[in-house]
Formats: sequence, C-alpha cells, structure tokens
Amino acid sequence: MKITSLDKVEKTEIIMEGAKGVWKQIPISKADGTPAFSFRVFTITPGGHTPYHSHPFEHLNYIIEGEGAVVMENGDEVPVKKGDFALVLPGEKHRYKNNSPANPMIVICAVPKEYE
Repeated sequence: MKITSLDKVEKTEIIMEGAKGVWKQIPISKADGTPAFSFRVFTITPGGHTPYHSHPFEHLNYIIEGEGAVVMENGDEVPVKKGDFALVLPGEKHRYKNNSPANPMIVICAVPKEYE
C-alpha cells in the first residue's frame, strides 16, 4: 500500500512544443506497483494549456481546482470546472486550457501505467 500527499510529490514543469504554464506531479505510477493505472496531477497556470494531442488509449480526468476548457479537434471549447469529470477516448485530439486570469486549474489524470 502507498499513501502520499500531493504536497510531498515532486512537481516538474512540462517543457514541450504546445505546452504553456503546465506542471506535472505523479503521485501513483508503475514504480509503486500499481496494476493498471498511473495517476498524474497537472497544474495549469492562468492562461496556460497542455499541448494539443491524442493518444491510443483513454484517459480519465477530474478537475480538482479552478476552471477552464477542453479544446476538441474541431476547435470547440467545452467548459470545465472544479468537480467536473472528463473522459477522453482513444484517438480524440484535445487540449486542456486554463481561461482564468488569476487562478490555477488542477486536473487529476488517470492513464494506463505503461504510458507513464
């Protein structure tokens, strides 16, 4: 069993094309012996966004703080806020975007353990 607090998990900035103001923490991963999923936590600063991307597996997201949008392949922005869940299916292009001028958006993201 592993029990940890997010404030004890290392936070690293995402440096990649298309990302702006995004930080990642990995509180649970295959290194901990998880049988199926890794849990990641992304902090997206005001005006920041994840890269526009897709992947061959689903990922499950829960907004734990703030508000913003999920940008879909057709350019539509679907608003999300604290307490919302999002399922991104395999192959769906998407981006998480923080539209707030002042507050971070924090998202839990579960992915297959092999991805992380």
